[in-house]
Amino acid sequence: MSTTTRNRLEAQYGRLSINGRPHALSAVTIVALRLVMGGVMLFAGLGKVSEWPFDASGFLVHGVDPASPVSGLYATMAGTPVVLEAINVIVPATQLLIGVALLTGAFVRLAALGGAVQMVLFYLGGWAGDWLALFDSTLVYAFVFLALGAFAAGRMAGLDAYIERLRVGDRRLIERFPRLRYVLG
Repeated sequence: MSTTTRNRLEAQYGRLSINGRPHALSAVTIVALRLVMGGVMLFAGLGKVSEWPFDASGFLVHGVDPASPVSGLYATMAGTPVVLEAINVIVPATQLLIGVALLTGAFVRLAALGGAVQMVLFYLGGWAGDWLALFDSTLVYAFVFLALGAFAAGRMAGLDAYIERLRVGDRRLIERFPRLRYVLG
């Protein structure tokens, strides 16, 4: 394995410049992180499916502290049967899909966004208003998901690199459908 790199990380925000040169092990670390987070989500979804029917009402009603900014919203969701049934299907299904997408490296940006949104919703539901507990694991997970999307983790030892090279007629799929760049990576 090479320990040299020609990659650069650069960003410009107003007058603030951020520059860096990642180590060659950065790609290996990002792939490992993608696989670990994929496993976390897959097994979270499998746990909910294995104890079917999954019921989110316990969390929505009793697991949310009254100090949480979403306590009233989550209680209303739990009290609305159609919404609760949708949540009972959406949460395990998205966890399974996010897990599979991350493990295979397919549609990683879409999966990363879905994982980040789900973690922020869990974070808001779990926040009890204590400023010392402002940074908990679900918030960390949300940022890990965002980092996986930002680093295009699916292009490294994942199916996204293959999908981007697929040809449809005389053009690559990504050229024919440029918006796929937002979900692949």
